[in-house]
Amino acid sequence: MLNMYGHRWWCFAVVVVVACWWKGVVGQQQPRQASAIWVMGDSLVDNGNNNFLMSLARANYYPYGVDYYRGPTGRFCNARTFSDILDWLGVAAPPPFADPRTAGNRILGGVNYASAAGGILDESGQHYGDRITLNQQVVNFETTLGQLRTMISPANLTQFLANSIVIMVFGSNDYINNYLMPNLYATSRFYNPQAFGNLLLNRYARQIQALYSLGLRKFFLAGVGPIGCTPNQLATGRGAPGRCVDSVNQMVGPFNEGLKSLVGQFNGGSHPGAMFVYGNTYGTFGDILNNPARYGFRVRDRACCGLGRNQGQITCIPNLIPCANRNEYVFWDAFHPTQAANGVLAQRAYSGSTTDSFPINVQQLAQLKL
Repeated sequence: MLNMYGHRWWCFAVVVVVACWWKGVVGQQQPRQASAIWVMGDSLVDNGNNNFLMSLARANYYPYGVDYYRGPTGRFCNARTFSDILDWLGVAAPPPFADPRTAGNRILGGVNYASAAGGILDESGQHYGDRITLNQQVVNFETTLGQLRTMISPANLTQFLANSIVIMVFGSNDYINNYLMPNLYATSRFYNPQAFGNLLLNRYARQIQALYSLGLRKFFLAGVGPIGCTPNQLATGRGAPGRCVDSVNQMVGPFNEGLKSLVGQFNGGSHPGAMFVYGNTYGTFGDILNNPARYGFRVRDRACCGLGRNQGQITCIPNLIPCANRNEYVFWDAFHPTQAANGVLAQRAYSGSTTDSFPINVQQLAQLKL
């Protein structure tokens, strides 16, 4: 671990700068850069869909949402998620699809379909009970599209969809709640990491193609982060002292490399009039973990809310008292980032270099005329 005490003054300056920047970002209405935002994925971006499911994967209780103005909403965070913070696009965070109130004018800014424990593979996360898989999320988008067809003329709807952005955050559960659970799932017995990554990519590409066929044209596809660095994985003791579980991080390499390659293929002419962006979650999060002081973090190996070794053996349970200095923690619970870490991920995705988002960033994607 880094010795941070010799750099207290510098860390303080970084925190102040970040805090001022954050206040400036959230304190003013941003000009609208997209017609709508469609969010698909898992618990990293679920904003309440699982509240309406018979699922063990829920976050609609305190201390989740301890720093959110609406309290616990089903977000697996102390406040805002990655996709929430991308309201820099000038579009408010869209409502959850499963909420019966998400209808009529409420869908005109987009919809969030993400579901905790949901994966690319239908079976991933099934031990949690109900969840909305990638396949079902695409079906749910079709349901929304049917409603939009009654509200917007065909020509305007085509333009509306082309100017909207779909944010897709998938893959983590296919590892955490499938491949890394050999006692419950057989995938690790039938597929080596390369073959498993290819399996996920083939299924993923099929549904991305379906969304393209339905009229979406701007895609942000986030890669899988270094899940071997989560408090839950650190708590297994399988990593060397002071290190992440490297074997787990190496497993997700084929998927991330393949997803970036898939983006290149899609942008190579097979999907005219569209742009696909790869979000380098692994690289950005790795930078946070390797250089925590640069971003104002002090704790990178323990959850702010959890129990056991690294506060990651048991994730955040109802009414557990979380850490007080949440902005200094990278991880909120055993698996998910704090709002502070999500802010860094979102900023790098929105306005970062081609190292963060390839071949362009989200801001440039929004401004692109297709």
